[in-house]
Amino acid sequence: MNEFLKGILDGINSLFGNYGWSIIVFTLLIKLLLMPFDYKSRVGMRKTSKIQPQMAALQKKYANDKERLNAKMAELYKKEGVNPLSSCLPMLLTFPILIAMFGAMRMVANEQLVQQAFDILLGNEPVLESWLWIKNLWMPDSPFSAAWPDLNSLNMITADIWQNVVTNMPAETLAAISEKVQAATGVVVSYEAFGTNLKGTIEAIYNTMATMPTYVEQVATLPGFNFNLILTTVTVMKNFNGWFLLPLLAAGSQLLMSNVTQPAAPAAEGQQNPNSNFMKWFFPIFTLVLCFSYTSAFALYWVASNLIAMVQTWGMNKYLDAKEKKAAETISVEGKIK
Repeated sequence: MNEFLKGILDGINSLFGNYGWSIIVFTLLIKLLLMPFDYKSRVGMRKTSKIQPQMAALQKKYANDKERLNAKMAELYKKEGVNPLSSCLPMLLTFPILIAMFGAMRMVANEQLVQQAFDILLGNEPVLESWLWIKNLWMPDSPFSAAWPDLNSLNMITADIWQNVVTNMPAETLAAISEKVQAATGVVVSYEAFGTNLKGTIEAIYNTMATMPTYVEQVATLPGFNFNLILTTVTVMKNFNGWFLLPLLAAGSQLLMSNVTQPAAPAAEGQQNPNSNFMKWFFPIFTLVLCFSYTSAFALYWVASNLIAMVQTWGMNKYLDAKEKKAAETISVEGKIK
């Protein structure tokens, strides 16, 4: 599935010539494909929400009789035509596709980073995938990250990606890379090395790049601009990759989407739903932390996904509201006729 979706993303990129816009189009296509499942889930959520007061009353009445409560709840579901799984089952079916979609984008990002690292070793300026204010989509959108690949980004790449790039590389090119790395670190770069000594080979590649003046200049930091973030320390780069806009947009759109697409379920009278506020703030903060250190491409996908989801939800809610209003008017007219 990952390879299939990666092929689609690469195909879209062949039309647009930029992975940033291609990721947005790719996300839109996947969202449209999964929209029928989202619609079914939305219908199920609305039906369940409508009977929440009745469910709360039953839970209060039969609080000490679980068996009777379950029976009454089943009767209520049957009477109102509600399937308890109707709101979550469709989303569970789409989850593997979303995971594969993320995997496809990660494969593209890792292949591009490997190629950039090899270009640096060959003494060439790497081809960076820019998008608007971002210099390299495969590095974080942050003043604390350089545009050129660093050790942390390279360590996140699995052995199969390195081996795949090496396999498709001319033998003389691989020989030139290995000769340079071996001269600097004593480590031989080969297909087998990535399988038997992945971490050591990656470190050797990075250490070799770190001896090259051009690379050192590109990843230089600004003296005196160190910030302690409790768990880690970050430094502003001279040639930083971005302005930290995508992580902020991802977190902001996540917070907005939580309010638009996941309204808090009604709580029992006189009570508050503590989980609602917790989840409302947890996911935006989690999103910000994740996008802080991950690729700009991933943050861009997150923003696009949230914005598309909000538009879809707005459209579906408008349609369902109109449908329910029409059904209520029909029932009212039929009642008057009788």
